[in-house]
Amino acid sequence: MFVRIAAAALASISVASCAAQPQAQAASKTAENVSDGSAWSPYPGASKDAEFLKATPAEFLPFVKACNPWDEWDKPAPPFKIHGNTYYVGTCGIGAILIVGDDGHVLIDTGTRKGAEVVAANIRTLGFKLEDVAVILHSHEHYDHVGGFAWMREQTGAEILASPEAAKVLESGVAAAEDPQFEMHEPMAPVTVANIVEGGDVVTGGSISLTPVRTPGHSPGALSWQWKSCEGDVCLNIVYADSLSPVSRNDYKFSEHPEYLAAYEAGLERLARVDCDILITPHPSHSRLLKRMRNDTMVEPTACAYYAIGKFQDLEKRLKKESAEPDAE
Repeated sequence: MFVRIAAAALASISVASCAAQPQAQAASKTAENVSDGSAWSPYPGASKDAEFLKATPAEFLPFVKACNPWDEWDKPAPPFKIHGNTYYVGTCGIGAILIVGDDGHVLIDTGTRKGAEVVAANIRTLGFKLEDVAVILHSHEHYDHVGGFAWMREQTGAEILASPEAAKVLESGVAAAEDPQFEMHEPMAPVTVANIVEGGDVVTGGSISLTPVRTPGHSPGALSWQWKSCEGDVCLNIVYADSLSPVSRNDYKFSEHPEYLAAYEAGLERLARVDCDILITPHPSHSRLLKRMRNDTMVEPTACAYYAIGKFQDLEKRLKKESAEPDAE
């Protein structure tokens, strides 16, 4: 059985002195746009010929050939092993992670209601049973990542754990009014949350132990997740880091919500110092997944720090834009 163990809060550090990242793109104004305000821009070149793919490990080739840098939310993708007991089971456009344990499995995110069917099929393709999924966790509480929770709960019987803010959204099926993207996402089927997790807690069961990192900003209840996965003698820290891009509806200004902004920045600081050998994100292109697969550079110990810095720059650019906008009359 999986349990939540409270842990001490993490101290914060500053990331302001770290090296600069690529220029951020303009923040999207609609939730459906695949460009999600990320500084990790799509890389040039989409060739999939043999010469271009020669550095890609064989286990990643099916995914690389099937998917594009910025892809559709529900487009089926072949599953693959990330490392050890950790597998990617999401679509081409939306991530979902399966962590296999000896006392039940953990699933992080389901995608949309339709995408959840792709996730379920991928779990079966890997040879695992849906009924062995014991816990479902979330990144952030938007439809494109958790819209399939209710359906997946019915298929698996798993318990759902959520942050306090995300729990309210999951149980109501409607985004919170304080969410910068309020009314930008479809409503979803409500689902019961079995337990609340806070940043710094540990979710543990059998051979699996995950630590949530509180990273609000893209949504109020967003969590990033860190765990250790071993393959033989090689143990790596894997991080599923939330989107963290400053996307909002047209009438929302982050600068007018100082408490929310402070929590946003604190989450980026926490993420920047998490032990992180492999970075995965809910939108694969935010962590340049296809590029890293094609170049055989999935293991990148600085990835979380640089990802957080890039998102910090996105936020700074957004605040600068807000300061230049005239106040509404």
